[in-house]
Amino acid sequence: MKAQHQVILSIGSNQGDRLENIKHCIELIHQEMGTVIKISQVYETPSWGFESDDFYNCALVLHTFNTAHKILSQALKIEKKLGRIRGIEKGYQSRIIDIDLIAFDEEIIDSEKLQIPHPLMQNRNFVLLPVQDLNLDWKHPVFDKTISELLESSPDLSVCKVVQNLESPLDSIALEQFNYVAFEGNIGAGKTTLVSKIADDFNAKTVLERFADNPFLPKFYKDQNRYAFPLEMSFLADRYQQLSDDLAQFDLFKDFLVADYHIFKSLIFAKITLADDEYRLYRNLFDIIYREMPKPDLYVYLYQNSERLLQNIKKRGRSYEQQIPAEYLDKINNGYLDYIKSQKDLNVLIIDVSHRDFVKNQEDYLYILDEIKKKIT
Repeated sequence: MKAQHQVILSIGSNQGDRLENIKHCIELIHQEMGTVIKISQVYETPSWGFESDDFYNCALVLHTFNTAHKILSQALKIEKKLGRIRGIEKGYQSRIIDIDLIAFDEEIIDSEKLQIPHPLMQNRNFVLLPVQDLNLDWKHPVFDKTISELLESSPDLSVCKVVQNLESPLDSIALEQFNYVAFEGNIGAGKTTLVSKIADDFNAKTVLERFADNPFLPKFYKDQNRYAFPLEMSFLADRYQQLSDDLAQFDLFKDFLVADYHIFKSLIFAKITLADDEYRLYRNLFDIIYREMPKPDLYVYLYQNSERLLQNIKKRGRSYEQQIPAEYLDKINNGYLDYIKSQKDLNVLIIDVSHRDFVKNQEDYLYILDEIKKKIT
């Protein structure tokens, strides 16, 4: 599973309605480039390196799976979309919008088109002050200094004054009002990837299913009749232990807990895989455990059709999954939907992601967040 990159961008404008230019720019960055996590205050600053009207400047933190060069390309497209025309004249010029890539994780990049960290950031208070607002655990990988330390040694004597506070686009999605959110879905629905991304973006603790450590899983796909019962029992025991431990230990540094499963999935899969007499025994044990388990404050089911699920399963390449038939996936989907219909006290949200790719397409990820926001409000 790929990890997201933490990107610092600096935005400036000194033409037209400077504040609206910056707001519109942030909106486009959030929609097209990645998830805007934090935004600094907006500062009014003198032009740097040439005579012109004062600038409005801010900085933001972006989470994205894209490379640094891809981010640069996307930033140039957004500048053009907002009306910036890059002339052939050398030197600094007034501009309706300017997006600078300041940092990409703690990497050092020195290519013909891109230098990271930005080679002049340590000399510019209009960059350092907004970045300091972001309260990041980040050190300049060349100078081995924090932003505060860079500010102390900055040669820039210009005065930068705060003119506006801005809200992050995520501020309106109050997931932290919940203690425990569970995302569910069929095999290959992308729930673990989504949970990891949401946890990263919203400062949540993750509970991820430990299927890779289950010794019965590869055996089950080769001989279901023989290994179904030990597989389902081992999953039930592991899920109970994991959820009990993690839900009991509240992390002071995280806002809430998000899981890529709900323990009820154990019963859904068991009903499909076990013989009738095995299922009755399993159900008795499950009911005892289930009464003791906390229920999620929000239960999100990611629905995908079986054709798309098979494509995802093939793409992720786990050898023991490659022979899963579409009929088996259909049974699982139907099991989940029947379970959801039977739940009267569970706060359920079903999102159809059959035609969405929330890793490659930012708009698809934002669609999911918007569906959650509608459910909350």
